[in-house]
Amino acid sequence: MKILAVQNRMGIGDNIIFLPFIKALSKKFNSPISLLIKKNTKGDQYLYQTKYIDKIIFLERDNEIKNKHDGLLGSFNLIKEIKKFNFDKIIIFNSSLRFNLIAKFSGIREVYQYPLFQKKKQNIIETPKKFVKEKFNLLVNDDPEIEIDETLISESINKFQINKKETNILLGIGGSGPSKRIPASTFINVIEKISKIRICKFFLATGKIDEEQVILNYILKSKFGAICKPLDAFSIKEILPLIKSCDLSICNDTSFSHLSAALGVKTITLMADTPLIYGNYSSKMFPIIPDGEETVSHNTLGKEKISSQKIIDKFIEIIN
Repeated sequence: MKILAVQNRMGIGDNIIFLPFIKALSKKFNSPISLLIKKNTKGDQYLYQTKYIDKIIFLERDNEIKNKHDGLLGSFNLIKEIKKFNFDKIIIFNSSLRFNLIAKFSGIREVYQYPLFQKKKQNIIETPKKFVKEKFNLLVNDDPEIEIDETLISESINKFQINKKETNILLGIGGSGPSKRIPASTFINVIEKISKIRICKFFLATGKIDEEQVILNYILKSKFGAICKPLDAFSIKEILPLIKSCDLSICNDTSFSHLSAALGVKTITLMADTPLIYGNYSSKMFPIIPDGEETVSHNTLGKEKISSQKIIDKFIEIIN
């Protein structure tokens, strides 16, 4: 049986949040599930060894270089591409009429989809839960899970010179927007205080954006630079086994917080300006919110109020 699932949200975290539903469907139908996802999710970088995933088809829209799936012509291009795989079922995690028509014109016999035209009422966790319960009688409460081969983990330990006698910590210091990026001074305070408790090595995960590089270089040029290893020159695919080898992660609301938790690593999530659901949906996540706030949303703008002491307290609670 060939099954395609459509998840057209934008980011890596969005894609990872949907993995428990994909895994449950794979188990129900005793078949790996192919995914139609946006290129920005970079699914090929971290799902290539996950057994419940089959093929990954990228939806190339929204300012991609070619935009080959945009507009009417793009829809026909996508239909042509999907037809090649002869899928028996398609499960569409959105309410788009466009995808409904693409599924039917692709010749897929069984089409399952959210109710049409109800996008505004959808919750990223609760809506798919309700959907798979109603359509497939599945109760899904599991954490996302990314699988990775032990051989790659062993190779990564050698490549990054990981000493298991030390406490190895991933620091996700980047973020998709400036309001998500905790100041470098906060991370340095965390490094300083943790280093007094444990012999540590810190792996600094970030991208190439100028502001992220400023934060990275500020940390590397501090007196703690010798115990920090930058990861900005490596791809997600290369970093993945390293994350799995870490004892704990401390991350902004960034792709690395989601990847870390999905790899089973306990992850302190620093939630400065994103709905809390993105930092507490997994049992491996331990959110820190800005001082003085009861919760967090897109308008909290609280990166200056993330307490380094609260991060340390949570670190001690987890590591002990």
